[in-house]
Amino acid sequence: MKSKAEWWKSAVAYQLYPRSFYDTNNDGIGDIKGIIEKLDYLNDGTENSLGIDAIWLNPVYPSPQYDFGYDIMDYEGIDPQYGTMADFDKLLAEAHKRGIRILMDIVPSVTSHLHPWFIESRSSKDSPKRDWYLWVDGKQGKYPNKWLGMFGGRAWDWDGKTRQYYYHNSLPEQPDLNWKNPEVAKAVLGAMEFWLKKGVDGFRVDVLNFSHKDSELRNNPYCLGIRPYDMQKHIYDRNRPEALEVGKAMRALADKYEDKMLVGEIFINDVDEAVKYYGENNDGMHLVFNFAFMHSKFKASSFKKNIQNWLDVTKDKGWPSYFLSNHDIPRHISRYAKGKWTLARAKLAIALLLTLKGTPFIYMGEEIGMLDVKIKKHQLMDSVGKHYFPFHRGRDRARTPIQWTSEEYAGFSKQEPWLPVHKDYKEINVEQAERDPNSLLHTYRKLIWLRKKTEALGLGEFAFYEKAPKNVLAYFRTTEQETVLVALNMGKQKRILSLDADYQRAQVLFSTSGDKQSIDLNKIELSAYQGLILSLQKA
Repeated sequence: MKSKAEWWKSAVAYQLYPRSFYDTNNDGIGDIKGIIEKLDYLNDGTENSLGIDAIWLNPVYPSPQYDFGYDIMDYEGIDPQYGTMADFDKLLAEAHKRGIRILMDIVPSVTSHLHPWFIESRSSKDSPKRDWYLWVDGKQGKYPNKWLGMFGGRAWDWDGKTRQYYYHNSLPEQPDLNWKNPEVAKAVLGAMEFWLKKGVDGFRVDVLNFSHKDSELRNNPYCLGIRPYDMQKHIYDRNRPEALEVGKAMRALADKYEDKMLVGEIFINDVDEAVKYYGENNDGMHLVFNFAFMHSKFKASSFKKNIQNWLDVTKDKGWPSYFLSNHDIPRHISRYAKGKWTLARAKLAIALLLTLKGTPFIYMGEEIGMLDVKIKKHQLMDSVGKHYFPFHRGRDRARTPIQWTSEEYAGFSKQEPWLPVHKDYKEINVEQAERDPNSLLHTYRKLIWLRKKTEALGLGEFAFYEKAPKNVLAYFRTTEQETVLVALNMGKQKRILSLDADYQRAQVLFSTSGDKQSIDLNKIELSAYQGLILSLQKA
């Protein structure tokens, strides 16, 4: 049955990378019990907590960890390094007790090479599961075509025993499933239903647009790009129209249960293509991640362009969603760093993210200003990232442990963590941020709780204020009962914003500078990198 409440529209989601959240058994790896222990930090029902509404949980399934959980060996289990199924059940119960929803991470396009399905598929050409994966002959002793792997090298691996190539868009240890086989669809959807019956609140669907490949194995046309993989226009090895049907099948399953939500990772910057995954008749993903927004430069014009494009294409399709950081990319506080202005920019960025029309996703640690860590070569864990992100030495730098305290290993564990903590952990940590009323953590808390109390910020309509001065992003969020103005000065120069005469009075709901300034609507002063949220009243 379809949800009437649509809780996900006004929710704030928190992406939680379990390996790096909190370690309770002191093996250097975060675990499910650690998440349970810190739930009150995320939301204890009061404004002393972060106040998030949902957790997107990166994979905790059994995995050999070649791609840190995205290479799944069992879709219906829990990896022992994270805990047990009983631990997960307790997490679900404790989260729900606090009003926190749990979104699992489902990986429909690939499995581990150690998954029983692939082991059986690989056993012989006559295996009942041979067609569960993509096995083909080569061409005159060469590769079947010129497709490349997203993480470097050819997308085809030779199996000496059965004398055929199998396809892997990612690592060789992550063979791609063949979604043209209805048994594959049945198995993956069955795994999703296993978790829905347990009571999880939905799924983040990993690279949904990678699920199907061209039946004729046609070569991709060439294009300009930095890496060899980017020099192909990927119209035959991903972004196939059949992938839309996979999204619809998942939605039909989710709609059998009450209040479930699906958010699709459509790994593409083209919003016109990404928006298709909402479905034609509200029968696809509930939400789709907007990668174009994440690539915005720290300029009002850049953000405005990407926001407007997304609002335009989603208008008749579905509810927007936004993010600035995740486990695959450098943290936005590092991307937008600007010397002494770095903290002010970080406050401005979250004021933007939490006041747009759409569902915001925040990435663990960004609320305290965790920076990317420069990982030494001998400490690298993510072999994938060395190929896919060669300019910043892998994805590890955004996956380091949460800095809880100034104690050794940042209070994450009593043993050396799987990745090193940032050298600044004694200055940047949750404990320190709690004590500083002007910290980024308190900014996040105030904005999230303000969003909860102000309907216009969660569900209101959205319109840009077109008379905003240069490098000021200003917009209205409105309901029948209230009008809120968000004004964000994205530069170092002081700016003056003047409102139309329709509005006579204003109340400051929030200021990134913390000032209790009085407001003259004919001359709203915005200092360098200042953001204001005002409640407006007409005459």
